[in-house]
Amino acid sequence: MASAAIFSSLRRQRSPSVEAFLAPVDLTDVGLLQTLTGLSSELISVFSGKRLPFYQRKNCKSLLRKIQVFSVLLECLLHNNNRSSRSGGSSDLPFTAFLCFKELYLLLYRSKILLDYCSHSSKLWLLLQNHSISGHFHDLNQEISTLLDVFPLKELTLPEDVREQVELLKKQARKSKLFVDKHDEMLRLKLFSFLNEFENGGVPDSAQLYSYFVEKLGVCNPRSCRVEIEFLEEQIVNHEGDIEPTASVLNGFVALVRYCRFLLFVFEEDDMELRFGKHKKPRKGLISQEIADTVISVPKDFCCPISLDLMRDPVIVATGQTYDRASISRWMEEGHCTCPKTGQLLDHTRLVPNRALRNLIMQWCAAHKIPFDPLESGDPCVEIFAAASPSKAALEANKATTALLITQLENGTQIAKTIAAREIRLLAKTGKENRAYIAEAGAIPHLKNLLSSPDAVAQENSVTAMLNLSIFDKNKGRIMDEVGCLGLIVEVLRFGHTTEARENAAATLFSLSAVHDYKKQIAKEAWAVEALAGLLREGSPRGKKDAVTALFNLSTHTENCARMIESGAVTALVGALGSEGVDEEAAGALALIVRQPIGATAVGNEEMAVAGLIGMMRCGTPRGKENAVAALLELCRGGGAAATERVLKAPALASLLQTLLFTGTKRARRKAASLARVFQRCEHASMHYGGLGVGYAFAGNSAAARDSTFAGDVSVSMSISVPVL
Repeated sequence: MASAAIFSSLRRQRSPSVEAFLAPVDLTDVGLLQTLTGLSSELISVFSGKRLPFYQRKNCKSLLRKIQVFSVLLECLLHNNNRSSRSGGSSDLPFTAFLCFKELYLLLYRSKILLDYCSHSSKLWLLLQNHSISGHFHDLNQEISTLLDVFPLKELTLPEDVREQVELLKKQARKSKLFVDKHDEMLRLKLFSFLNEFENGGVPDSAQLYSYFVEKLGVCNPRSCRVEIEFLEEQIVNHEGDIEPTASVLNGFVALVRYCRFLLFVFEEDDMELRFGKHKKPRKGLISQEIADTVISVPKDFCCPISLDLMRDPVIVATGQTYDRASISRWMEEGHCTCPKTGQLLDHTRLVPNRALRNLIMQWCAAHKIPFDPLESGDPCVEIFAAASPSKAALEANKATTALLITQLENGTQIAKTIAAREIRLLAKTGKENRAYIAEAGAIPHLKNLLSSPDAVAQENSVTAMLNLSIFDKNKGRIMDEVGCLGLIVEVLRFGHTTEARENAAATLFSLSAVHDYKKQIAKEAWAVEALAGLLREGSPRGKKDAVTALFNLSTHTENCARMIESGAVTALVGALGSEGVDEEAAGALALIVRQPIGATAVGNEEMAVAGLIGMMRCGTPRGKENAVAALLELCRGGGAAATERVLKAPALASLLQTLLFTGTKRARRKAASLARVFQRCEHASMHYGGLGVGYAFAGNSAAARDSTFAGDVSVSMSISVPVL
């Protein structure tokens, strides 16, 4: 049987059908011969002539010639069997021949898989796998030789010329050796030499690149470059550790082809199919979502609130929040002494490993075949879907490509600028190195100019590129320091030409607001908070999610409370309490806002605020219930007698608090008990809530109640715990 490596390395191919592994068991002699004849004829007709693969042509031709001999043999035997049946004679094959033909059935199917793989693989991939694929052809030749050695040719009645062809094939198969095309091998080595030039800090000669890609490989337009890039990217995603070249090297070749695409073909018109909404459907198995869409694929609790990347080493800080160790360490090293999510002062700087969450992340990564390698040095910008860290060659090639793109952003036509913005958007999608050097090369000012473009695609690509760049911490400062950039992002949020542009503008504001010092600056920008509130009220599900997370982040800055109120954000957050997918963050933001007297007053004046929070306590998620009861508690403390009375008279609150005290999370139980204490001090509280304290020892004051759980009076320091994108 053929080497299993044929199927382990041909990863792009869909899973082989069962025929590749199991011979038929219910066919008669004639049925088996008919099946084999049809299969061999199909292979010859499909893969002959111009349909042969671009590379491995000699190996393909050699295999097809062998199949052609088998086809002649099968047709002759089928003819003999049919003639014997008509004359009343026996048509049975010798038993050994029948077994050999079953083995031939498997060989033909595996030949079909290998030939089909070569026909559908990209040119560069076939070159890179030159030795491996040649080895698969040699394995099939060896199996054909073994099959012919045991084939009972003498027991079959055959014409002399057919017998001679089979005998000759048998001799040739015995002598067959591994064949690696020297011309293909030279092209493969030349491809590596281009990569080595980038590795050594140089740039390959443009004339040589043109000769190689256009004249020798036939990659002669942007479309064919895209095909090569997409195929190589898919191999990176599906890469197995024992397959050469490594994923890191493949990343280098992707960068090389991308550079050639813009160096050799500049910005040709055929690249503009994306300008008119014809977005390419992602290839199956190729993970290629934008940074802004990452939350759809990766559980949000697994992402670090600072870097937005998958956490590799989650740790808990003094406020109870979890961050990736590298991100929070950098935050502290920069002199910050507050929690990035809540804005609370950190009592200490100890970082406690969150082993439970880390195990969950590892299990999720294993289930989705995503590499999980904790970094010793702690890189906060670890990519969620990266199969390998970028090589120096890939970085240098991408830098060269970036220089070409920025030149077009600066001096190109409107079409060229649109394409350049799209490519920068894609380059900035992965890798902190990419984000760093794109910004260092001066892309941000040119992208800023496209934010006000009348071209919808140009605007969408530029704001999404800005979003992707903002993931890198240093770029946040570059964007905020660029004169007029923040205002233009807000303009896209308000009046963007496409829904995606508006949503990504909101996501950009959220990303920028991860830096505490920028939260106040963003809130003070004219119409910024109003636009976020509007998107929360009327946007798509994803738009509402982007808006509510941005508003939550802004609400963590105590000086933004008045701005949130006057802009209508509080009203929008109250309205979002009934919207699935955004209610948790809305309740969390309200819980922060009501901590201030003016915030408590504003929320208390919202007619539907208490009802919405009560509804979350009844039907929300565990975290949503936490946030809802926390908001109600703070509303009673700071909203005055009217707000307290409104909460007190809320229907079913007693039973909901009772349920939370028994079934809620630790934080929910703590907040519910504190709220019960507030009611006990209120007039008529005993009438409404007399039974809440049964079996629990309430603390003697509200401060103690805030810090107490009620299973053994264990004291736990907790804080608002709201997930962000």
